[in-house]
Amino acid sequence: MTAITDTPPRTAAVDINDISKVFGHGGGAVTAIDGMSITVGTGEFLSIVGASGCGKSTLLSLVAGLDRPTTGTVDVWGHRVSMMFQEAALFPWLSVGANIEVPMKVNKVPRAERRARVGELLDLVRLTGFERKQPHELSGGMRQRVALARALAQDADVLLMDEPFGALDAMTRDILHDELERIWQEKGLTVLFVTHNVREAVRLGDRVVLLSSRPGRVISEFPVEGERPRRIDSAPIAAQAAAITDRLREEVSRHA
Repeated sequence: MTAITDTPPRTAAVDINDISKVFGHGGGAVTAIDGMSITVGTGEFLSIVGASGCGKSTLLSLVAGLDRPTTGTVDVWGHRVSMMFQEAALFPWLSVGANIEVPMKVNKVPRAERRARVGELLDLVRLTGFERKQPHELSGGMRQRVALARALAQDADVLLMDEPFGALDAMTRDILHDELERIWQEKGLTVLFVTHNVREAVRLGDRVVLLSSRPGRVISEFPVEGERPRRIDSAPIAAQAAAITDRLREEVSRHA
């Protein structure tokens, strides 16, 4: 179950407590996550990496409350949670501004307040002036900025990101790393960031959690040192990414 309480502990934004998630029943049951525990500090940027099928996306769905663990608990301590996916998933018939307004309309925010908030969010993601554009008029990176603005429109302080930059070219991805880091710091967000790209995980994260092959378990944690902003092609990032990749290869080979 997902527990929600009104009084958060001093340092934790998300507590994942000995959870498992099983899909199906009987002989056809598949265990996606088994005995996973992670505490995410308030304001922490946590990167999560692992082989395909290790339960990364399932974990985010459980934290978001879109699904429930089979056993164990996920506690977000009353924080508001929003999620951003690999695809921008914008409504093609709506303008940029109207796409960002969607969650505010759902929450019955008054129209004048919605319009003001859209302007603030477009400024935050550096898309001022694009409010009336249609999604097909934007580049892939710009569409992901709109998706980020829409996620932030929910006034969430915990942001879940499921490989949001995976489909972008290297240069666009690098620019969005800088933008995400800036927004995370300005807004004081707590971020859980799932990626297959180990360098990306190290570039962005305060800590990198490595999951085992299915069923997903936490097998290693790597604190990331070094001052921000970081460069993805810097020697320290490359060295730590190589160490994590070696550990990931060991895990993948063990289950091959």
